Amino acid sequence: MADKDKVIAAFWIESFQDFLTLEVGNSPNTVSSYTRDVMRLAEFADSNGAANPSAVSETLLREFVFSLKDLGLAPASISRQVSTIRTYYKFLVGEGYIGNDPSLKLESPKGLKRLPEVLTVEEIEALLAAPNTDEPLAWRDRALIEVGYASGTRVSELIGLKMNDIWFDDALIRVVGKGSKERLIPIGRRALGAVAVYSREIRPNLDKGKAEGSFLLNARGTPLSRVGAWGIIKKCAERSGIGKRVTPHTLRHTFATHLLEGGADLRAVQEMLGHADLATTQIYTHVDREYLRSVHKQFHPRA
Repeated sequence: MADKDKVIAAFWIESFQDFLTLEVGNSPNTVSSYTRDVMRLAEFADSNGAANPSAVSETLLREFVFSLKDLGLAPASISRQVSTIRTYYKFLVGEGYIGNDPSLKLESPKGLKRLPEVLTVEEIEALLAAPNTDEPLAWRDRALIEVGYASGTRVSELIGLKMNDIWFDDALIRVVGKGSKERLIPIGRRALGAVAVYSREIRPNLDKGKAEGSFLLNARGTPLSRVGAWGIIKKCAERSGIGKRVTPHTLRHTFATHLLEGGADLRAVQEMLGHADLATTQIYTHVDREYLRSVHKQFHPRA
């Protein structure tokens, strides 16, 4: 009980209750509900090393919301919890207890669901096998999908690749991302093999002097567009029999999720994805948890 009293004091819970009752005029039931929500946050924060509200970061708040999803709370209940957190931090800032509000960018459950479906390894293999390599442009399509999945690049980065951005000897590609920031991403031998075949045998026949050095070209010999890339991936997904909606962004999400499922370091994934903020990459730790939950449910005898 002493520990709980310590948390109540450190997180200004009683002051928040007074604010809700005396200044806002909430009913006893509403005050009780808000208090319960804030206590849940306070205990989660305290157990994760944040001893007071000012020590709670945006990342920890995001993890807290994910933990609510893991507990099986309905989206409506989580939305109420997020609303409570925002009210709570506005109170803390307004009263001068803390200087910054970490809840400003906190997303609702709807926002947390924005990730598209992730492909399984078997579905990726089917997608890569979809292009009929007896057709010349199929090698371009294969190279597009291989590099997209191997590197996790955004579609704008993928179609923006130049021939001199592919470093065959080092098995790397150079990507120009948001804010013109460059990063180097390794690509595996299978992707490099598809790139080599396309670059050596197909692309020279497509290049009619209008390629502008671009790696991926359309049938007219001009740089492949964003719409063109989407169309290729959609066509291959339909041909492979994958029932999910598959876009270039699906390849990016699948790249990140498969790396984390395999035990990759989060910061390494952040670097390869080109995320400025680690919290953005941490979205994928939630996807990973969903995967683990599905495996547990499928294979554990008492799930």
